[in-house]
Amino acid sequence: MNTAATTEDLSKISPQQARELFRDGLVVPTAGISLGYAQANLMIVPKDMAFDVLLFAQRNPKPCPILGVLDAGETSGPLLKGGDIRTDVPQYVVYENGVAIDTPTDITSYWRDDFVTFIIGCSFTFETALLEANLPVAHIAQGVNVPMYRTNVRCESAGKMGGPLVVSMRPMPANLVADAVRITSRYPAVHGAPVHIGNPEELGIADINSPDFGDPVVIPEGQIPVFWACGVTPQAAVMESKPSVAIGHAPGHMLITDAKDSQYLVP
Repeated sequence: MNTAATTEDLSKISPQQARELFRDGLVVPTAGISLGYAQANLMIVPKDMAFDVLLFAQRNPKPCPILGVLDAGETSGPLLKGGDIRTDVPQYVVYENGVAIDTPTDITSYWRDDFVTFIIGCSFTFETALLEANLPVAHIAQGVNVPMYRTNVRCESAGKMGGPLVVSMRPMPANLVADAVRITSRYPAVHGAPVHIGNPEELGIADINSPDFGDPVVIPEGQIPVFWACGVTPQAAVMESKPSVAIGHAPGHMLITDAKDSQYLVP
């Protein structure tokens, strides 16, 4: 399937329509789909681990801004009215003892009544604002998943949860970096301003063309890499902390919520 064509075709559909397509089996990265509506990361854990995740998010708000939490056993809520958290994301990752054991498109068979779902802000939300300001978003233009990298920056641990900061990268023309910072800083609930600009080696990224998650993008001449905190950070913490079970979204395959991007815009 041509992802670029798909996301272009799907840019104007409603979140409900997008979730129905995912429920029916469409598997694509969600950048550019249902433009104008907030997208979100997922972290689903047993109730006895939920406080550690909540505290981890509270101590690391840049990569883990919580938009909502579903109570134990709940499968829907205000951010996905009429939806089902078990089926309405294009693809998930199931972890056992920190190891990814499955990447299903439906987690109904894994579901437990004690699962608590954390809905975490995603930088795809501010991409509409970047595009409207005529700033490039390379992964959308190139029809690939956004590149994401583990860094050498440690998050503040909480209980059993600890791990590295994960960042997403979007190259920007040098003369537009200040605009990218200004625009994204107005969306603190979805990671906000970049955490690093320029040399990836300062973040411990040895090869910008080999992301840990997602796909590499071509960085045109005259553009420099700009890095934002990423909501895959809790999954990196799961890989390191090795809880008995946890479920996240497949990186780049987000929950498309009913909330509008504008709800998270700070004047």
